[in-house]
Amino acid sequence: MNKVMLVGRLTRDPELRTLPSGKHVTTFTVATNE
Repeated sequence: MNKVMLVGRLTRDPELRTLPSGKHVTTFTVATNE
């Protein structure tokens, strides 16, 4: 598993989906200054 730390603001509400395999995926966009 890879780990990433991002600091910023969410530009919209996160979107939670469930894949056909049963795994959960969250999609979100982040605005940063750097």
